[in-house]
Amino acid sequence: MEMIKSVAHWLSYAYYLYVFGYASLFKVFQKSSMMQSMQSLGFNKTWTVIIGTGELIGVVLLLIGLYNPQFKNGAVLVLFPFAVAAFTAHMAHQEYHHFYNSLLMCIFSILLLATDKTFKIIL
Repeated sequence: MEMIKSVAHWLSYAYYLYVFGYASLFKVFQKSSMMQSMQSLGFNKTWTVIIGTGELIGVVLLLIGLYNPQFKNGAVLVLFPFAVAAFTAHMAHQEYHHFYNSLLMCIFSILLLATDKTFKIIL
């Protein structure tokens, strides 16, 4: 069971890093298809770059988290609101072909925190 949990954690981590990595870079470097998509959701160039920068900070923290687990958990906590916002925006605009990745990022955020050995919530 521990092996399955570990595999699920690291596969989720890899896909999480991939999706947020390309999404943030496309926004920061203003790829035309991403800029058009964000504009259709109501975000202008400035907000798109700000969102991309926030995501990029989370991605850098994810990479640092490979060596220091507390940064990985912090990165997931930083990126989780972006995943929820993306899911909400795509659903609100009925872009059902785009919402799968954002839904997976929401699920993987919880999965990554739940399967991490160093993360605990104390209430």
